Amino acid sequence: MTTVADDETADVPTGSRLASGLGFAVLSAASFGMSGALASELLDAGWSAGAIVLVRVGLAALVVAPFALVSLGGRWRLLRRSAGLVLVYGALAVAGAQFCYFSAVQHMQVGPALLIEYTAPAAVVVWLWLRHGQRPGAVTLFGAGLAALGLVLVLDLASGADLSVPGVLWALAAMVGAATYFVISADEDNGMPPMVLAGGGLVVGTAVLGLLGLVGLLPMRASTASVTYAGTTVVWWVPLLVLGVVTAAVAYTSGIAAGRRLGSRLASFVALLEVVAGVLFAWLLLDELPRTVQLLGGLLVLAGVVFVKLGEQDTAAGAEPAAGAEPAAGAEPATARPAA
Repeated sequence: MTTVADDETADVPTGSRLASGLGFAVLSAASFGMSGALASELLDAGWSAGAIVLVRVGLAALVVAPFALVSLGGRWRLLRRSAGLVLVYGALAVAGAQFCYFSAVQHMQVGPALLIEYTAPAAVVVWLWLRHGQRPGAVTLFGAGLAALGLVLVLDLASGADLSVPGVLWALAAMVGAATYFVISADEDNGMPPMVLAGGGLVVGTAVLGLLGLVGLLPMRASTASVTYAGTTVVWWVPLLVLGVVTAAVAYTSGIAAGRRLGSRLASFVALLEVVAGVLFAWLLLDELPRTVQLLGGLLVLAGVVFVKLGEQDTAAGAEPAAGAEPAAGAEPATARPAA
């Protein structure tokens, strides 16, 4: 994998780049977080998780693909040169993360599985430390600890959970997919326009999920029964449309835009807000009111993100630039690179 340039320079963005990066990151986390509440009613109506994920990613691919083609501008050689990267992104960051997560929840409770998957920011920190020599500072580690504690409270795991070895292994595999998403999304050195990366990854993800369904590894069941959210009954295709357009197309493209502006480390920690968003949407759409301890957990997650951001400057200052990394990160201003 190529150098994640932003993690040594743009991981401490300033001004409009920081503001827009945080905005895209929050939009991505909120969009991803909506998916659980929307899918819940579809599952109760008879849909299988595999069918929901396939439709969600497939619709997103249809929405993003035209924009990806325009962004590519006929530079097919660029796409061929980065074919391996797009395949890895689509297989691991899109299809793999979702398939492994739904496999995990077949063996264990949803809360613990989600918590294990969202150890991905810690994996990103370790990757950047080992691969790029960016040793995390004390402030960053403190922020990571706060965010982890906040996630435990948000997921309301104080009563304990019945974990299974297969479930934990599947959830850890989902974590690898999520970490891959953050690292690749933040890489500006590959020359891939964000829309092209998102569109290509969603197409590959759709193909992988479809293949898993064909061979029977991902059960496919659908239903035309109406579903109800917040007391309002809607036809079955409405939540599917929102899942595809908002929780996938918007979520992935805005997530890549955030990663390019914030770097993979900070973007991955801001993405922890997805868990908080999931709780809020469950409250709004399913009338599952968050408990006081969950709201406290949300505040701790926010505090953790702030401390991680404060620790980024020390981390970047203490990192030893890899050979050739400085020219790649500083040869051009950020505006000259492909941007979302």
